[in-house]
Amino acid sequence: MTVQPKVVMYSTAMCPYCVAARMLLTKKKIAFEDISVSNDAGLRSKMEQLSGRRTVPQIFIDDRPVGGFDDIYELDQKGELDRMLGLAG
Repeated sequence: MTVQPKVVMYSTAMCPYCVAARMLLTKKKIAFEDISVSNDAGLRSKMEQLSGRRTVPQIFIDDRPVGGFDDIYELDQKGELDRMLGLAG
């Protein structure tokens, strides 16, 4: 049995890229922790420290920063996202 990696996304509620990232991860049936940085400067600062980026979403797979929606979409198009998520056979 394959163990699913830990997926964490720092996001805001109204960000269209955050919505798109949620939809992509949900479509792949991947459980993820969605941490809202909308009204929490401390969490946003933590996100920036961990990722080196200020924009949302910021997505981490097993504590490794993989970027935002454009980044995971590109990984998905190349077939790499499934491998990173333990979905590839």
